[in-house]
Amino acid sequence: MTLAACLIFHPCPKWRFDIYRKVPKDLTQPTYTGAIISVCCCLFILFLFLSELTGFIATEIVNELYVDDPDKESGGKIEVNLNISLPNLHCELVGLDIQDEMGRHEVGHIDNSMKVPLNNGDGCRFEGHFSINKVPGNFHVSTHSATAQPQNPDMTHIIHKLSFGDKLQVQNIHGAFNALGGADKLSSNPLASHDYILKIVPTVYEDISGKQRYSYQYTVANKICAIIGGTFTVAGILDSCIFTASEAWKKIQLGKMQ
Repeated sequence: MTLAACLIFHPCPKWRFDIYRKVPKDLTQPTYTGAIISVCCCLFILFLFLSELTGFIATEIVNELYVDDPDKESGGKIEVNLNISLPNLHCELVGLDIQDEMGRHEVGHIDNSMKVPLNNGDGCRFEGHFSINKVPGNFHVSTHSATAQPQNPDMTHIIHKLSFGDKLQVQNIHGAFNALGGADKLSSNPLASHDYILKIVPTVYEDISGKQRYSYQYTVANKICAIIGGTFTVAGILDSCIFTASEAWKKIQLGKMQ
């Protein structure tokens, strides 16, 4: 018997590396549903892009509040623009007076001012551009600078404009930059004096280029309001005193009765 040896050789295993993944069939096979979803996705992406682009290029107005004097180069001065009409007072009687706590007392300020006759010379419109110090004080239109004082000066008036600082002509800027503009006192007592108490707040406007303009907003109150408030205050004090005295008198009477 012959013995035969059979040797079987198996090939070595091979390793394959596939760096490209197979694309699923749902991404390669075109369908109407996939087309609709793709179109909607593109439209949504376009909408997001346009909305973000619009928000980026749009001008945004930002308000900031801080306690400081922003206009360091003003030299402690505030520019004032005044335009007022007095229809029953001659221009020769109208004058501007300025005074403050720094000792300034100027009667009949005439620099950068103009008087325009009204009603055939019976009235006057006063336009002035002047500066005041950043301290408590007042400026007023009166007859103090006239050579001869009138017997019955008629101080009825209309305030066309009263503003402080740089003129702002910008849309969408809200604020009380001309709070007294349009104030009409023509129907008031001709012999009455009118006092306006102003509280001025600095306002800085910076445009998109970085340029800054310095203006001022202000609130206004009429002096009669202080008179009414003072009357109520005094009345309350009197009522309290009378009530306290009456209660004390009742206690005294009760003490005598016992």
